[in-house]
Amino acid sequence: MHCTQCGAEAQGKFCGPCGAALVPLPCPSCGVNLEAGTRYCTECGSPVRLQAAEKSYTNGGGDTRAQGLLPWVLSGVLLVALLVVGGFGILGGGAGSDASRQPPPGTLGPAPNVDLASMSPGEAADRLFNRVAMALQVRDSVEVMSFLPMALDAHELAKPLSEVRLFRFSFLQRVATEYDLALATAQEGLTREPNHLLLLSAAAEASRELGDLDGARIYFQHLLEVWDTETALNRQDYEDHARLLPILREDAEAFLNGG
Repeated sequence: MHCTQCGAEAQGKFCGPCGAALVPLPCPSCGVNLEAGTRYCTECGSPVRLQAAEKSYTNGGGDTRAQGLLPWVLSGVLLVALLVVGGFGILGGGAGSDASRQPPPGTLGPAPNVDLASMSPGEAADRLFNRVAMALQVRDSVEVMSFLPMALDAHELAKPLSEVRLFRFSFLQRVATEYDLALATAQEGLTREPNHLLLLSAAAEASRELGDLDGARIYFQHLLEVWDTETALNRQDYEDHARLLPILREDAEAFLNGG
C-alpha cells in the first residue's frame, strides 16, 4: 500500500518515511471512525492529529526547529522533571517498556529506525513514548516533532490502556498542548483507580494548563490525602516512577501553598 500522506510504499501500522498512521483512528473529539491518513474529522472538523509538526521556522543560526516547541519544553512540572531528574528513565521502565535498548541522548536517529512492525501495540507505545521523552531531555525539537504524532497514534492503537500508559498518554497530549484530551485521559484512568497518584498529578497538571485552578486544587489535595495509603501499596507503577513521585508531591504542596 501507499502512505496517504507522503506517497511512499508502506506496510504495517505506520509509514517508515513520515510516521503517519496507516490504519484508521477515531477522531479525538467526537470519536467517529476515520479513514487512515485523514487530517481533519469529516464529522466535526477537528484536527485528527497534531498539525504543528508541519510548521517550522528558521532561527538566527539557520537551524530549523518545530514552531512553538520551546514553551512545551520549559513549562509544566513533568517536563521540568524530564530535564532535571534524567529524562526518559524516570518515566520509562517497567513491564512492557524497552528503555534499556534506547540509544544514548544525542544519537536518536531518524523515525524509521524505530522498527514498529515487530512490536505489539503496547510495546510500540512504550518505545515511542521513550523516544519523545528522551528528545525532550536533550531539547531536540526536531526529534520531538518527528516522534510525537507517532507516539500519540501508537497509544490510540494500544487501547485499552493500563493506568501507567494512560498517565504517559496524558503526558504526551500535554506536550502536544492538547490539554482537554490530556485531562480526559487522566480522568479515564481515575474512574478505575481514583487514588492513582500519577493520574491525579496528570489531571491536576492538565487542569492547571486549562486555567481551571479550582480543579487542579481538588486533584492535588486528593493526591496528598491518599499519599501515605497509596505509597504503602507498593504498586509496580510507583516503583517504576520512584524518582518522579517526590517531585509530584512537591509540586502539589507548592501549588496548594500558593507557589
